[in-house]
Amino acid sequence: MNLIGIHAGVWVGGWSPEETRLALGRAKETGYDLIELTATDFSAIDTDLVRQLLDEHGLAASASLGLTFDADVNNDDPAVVQRGRDKLGGALDLVHRIGSKYLIGALYSTLGKYPTAATPQARANAVAAIRDLAAQAADLGITLGLEILNRYETNLLNTARQALEFLDDVGADNVTVHLDTYHMNIEEPDFVRPVQEAGERLGYVHIGESHRGYLGSGTIDFPAFFRALVDIGYTGPITFESFSSAVVDPALSDTLAVWRNLWDDNEDLARHAHRFITDGLHSARR
Repeated sequence: MNLIGIHAGVWVGGWSPEETRLALGRAKETGYDLIELTATDFSAIDTDLVRQLLDEHGLAASASLGLTFDADVNNDDPAVVQRGRDKLGGALDLVHRIGSKYLIGALYSTLGKYPTAATPQARANAVAAIRDLAAQAADLGITLGLEILNRYETNLLNTARQALEFLDDVGADNVTVHLDTYHMNIEEPDFVRPVQEAGERLGYVHIGESHRGYLGSGTIDFPAFFRALVDIGYTGPITFESFSSAVVDPALSDTLAVWRNLWDDNEDLARHAHRFITDGLHSARR
């Protein structure tokens, strides 16, 4: 059975002790198995408190981040690439310290709109950085999930096929494809073929609606997607992701263009999403 997760951005915009307790407590109360931490500013996260609360609530965790233009392994400048490598190393240490097994997101790239296409050298630098990170992660029992993003959030991996080619170049078993229905809706031809193409190399899934609001209220073909996951025997985490200006993360909301309120009641949203995902998987398995 899949771990059903929820992104911390549904609950909080930061990682003060009060916000940490609220996010993990609400995740447990609304039925989730896993909480995804936003590790954009991982220095702000009290890893001892997080690990204590994960144990208390019986929750698993993952951590996600995207790189920034001044610290980006998808770059031609060696100094910028090194800063990106350092950021990835810090995020990996955070994942290890909280006892998580998943570091996911735009690990290979800035999370943002590039002004030009990726150069061959920038792509090679990203491949080398992920290969080295994977070796460190393997020693810690950690899996990396490379999230495929739309063209406005990366210039490197926009489709499952591109990600699989990138994984082939990296050549590490603990580096997996991370699909997100929000991005698939923009870049992929449908919600089935990318899942089939990824197959056993699919390691993490984000469930998000086309407008990032309530599941089932947009244009995503969730029945087809859930059926595809079941058909390939996917057993990894399935994490709900939604953003509204009702919850502001200073390091993330502007980057993701969260300009409007798609919801105000995050508890109702979370409970609805949990039912939607579990019912969708149940129907797909019948």
